[in-house]
Amino acid sequence: MREIRRILLNGIVAEVVRDGEDLVAGDGRRIKISDAHHLPPVVPSKIICVHLNHVSRVKEFQIKLSKTPTYFHKPTSALNSHGGAVVRPKGCKWLNFEGEVAIVIGRTCRNISPSQAGDYIRGYSIANDYGLHDFRDTDAGSMLRVKGSDSLCPIGPGLVEGWDFRHKYLRTFVNGEIKQDGNTDEMTWDMHYLVADIARTITLEVGDVLLSGTPAFSRPVKPGDLVEVEVEGLGRLSNLIVEGPTAIRDDVGAQPTESEEVVSTALGGDWEFRGIRAPIRG
Repeated sequence: MREIRRILLNGIVAEVVRDGEDLVAGDGRRIKISDAHHLPPVVPSKIICVHLNHVSRVKEFQIKLSKTPTYFHKPTSALNSHGGAVVRPKGCKWLNFEGEVAIVIGRTCRNISPSQAGDYIRGYSIANDYGLHDFRDTDAGSMLRVKGSDSLCPIGPGLVEGWDFRHKYLRTFVNGEIKQDGNTDEMTWDMHYLVADIARTITLEVGDVLLSGTPAFSRPVKPGDLVEVEVEGLGRLSNLIVEGPTAIRDDVGAQPTESEEVVSTALGGDWEFRGIRAPIRG
């Protein structure tokens, strides 16, 4: 396997290769990983995410999974990196982590079979598919603000080539305490299936990212929390939650809410209001 990262090296964007605890640039310069300013490992034209995939997550919500995957789209302006601050806007409360594996496309991909998909995947990274559920009542269909607000898509720390996605653990920690403990084997649809499914109608370009779903126990975090996602063979993605400096404007648009659906979704299907069975997405 080979791990590639993108960092700022003396003020210049550089693609570097990991060598133990060092990162090595093409001209031979070395920098300690602990001293590096990380950037997202890829620059995608689109970020496509599957709603539900891990069996534990489906069981947690006590719902029946659809026969085929459903998806939503994160704008590229949501991209963040290893070590980057994840911003919870002032006035919002229900920001949830979702540890995931990111699939990175390596060749233009269109109309392929699942058995061919591996040839179009450059490698894999770690992602945290944060959800700002305060906007779930107004954006539940598109998930645009819920999943696409600025800083809510950290990916990293690197891109690993030659990684086998089978039988790998996926864990999320908050302030050092394990919160999610899943495995890629509990995915209903594997990485190759997801790529082939999307590529039936959407051309995937080099660098595009697909997020492959999260296991059970996504929960809210607050400013000051350190959230880390660890995937076997891919490393650990770390981000600090901070509060935005200004409140959501109240002179335009829908405002953050704290409805039954918002609260129960943020708390992982812990339905306080048992008479409601709204559809769960993400």
